[in-house]
Amino acid sequence: MESDVDEMQDAWNDLVGLPAEPPLMRSICTTCRRPQTVCWCTYVPSKLEPSCRVVILQHPAEEKRCLRTAPMLQIALTERKCLIYKGKKFPQQRHAGLTDILTDDNSLLLYPSKDSVDLDVLLKVDQVSRPYNLILIDGTWPQAKGIYNNTPALHKMKQVKLVRSTKSEYVIRTQPTDGCLSTLESAAEALAILEDDDTYRDLLKRPLKALCEFQIHHGAVVHDSKEFRIKNNTYPKKLGKRLTKFLNVLETS
Repeated sequence: MESDVDEMQDAWNDLVGLPAEPPLMRSICTTCRRPQTVCWCTYVPSKLEPSCRVVILQHPAEEKRCLRTAPMLQIALTERKCLIYKGKKFPQQRHAGLTDILTDDNSLLLYPSKDSVDLDVLLKVDQVSRPYNLILIDGTWPQAKGIYNNTPALHKMKQVKLVRSTKSEYVIRTQPTDGCLSTLESAAEALAILEDDDTYRDLLKRPLKALCEFQIHHGAVVHDSKEFRIKNNTYPKKLGKRLTKFLNVLETS
């Protein structure tokens, strides 16, 4: 009887000592770094080369998000037509060439400040002597505001905004208001206007639509904007005075 117990103990020891099987690893796309089952690369247009150059100032936290739109823009445009600089304030010593871009008279900052003008009123790119540099801030709205406040060079730039009533198709991420767009959508809309070519709007949004469809198919839910939820009494948090005032301004504008 004792030998049976010892034999059983030895068997358990052997079992414990066996190496665990490695977890099954999902195949990852080397381009978009997404799992192959939800890779959106086939929806990205061939390298587009607009006259304008898109320059993205990206908050470091944005790079860590698994659902981002800036990579779609970087892959869709030729290398020299899409530049990405990372940081919380700009320019820094490591941001080669950015100082010249931010001080260029033909650089436009897409940011909804009180001094921003409607992008539609600007001359199209074929009517100006040099193409525009289109500057976008990539991050959440608080992060974008922080970058703007910490970067005096941005305050001196010509600032523009999109005023067309376009609702974001980035439906798997909550937007502050119905008029807020992702980095990719903002660039697509701006290029369509400045280049006077709607194909930029259509082609650049294809991978974003595919991403959202993939995520919803795998269990993600459609997110209404905070503005929509507040107006329909489905927002779970109590509103502060500043947000309430802001929404009142939106309703009367």
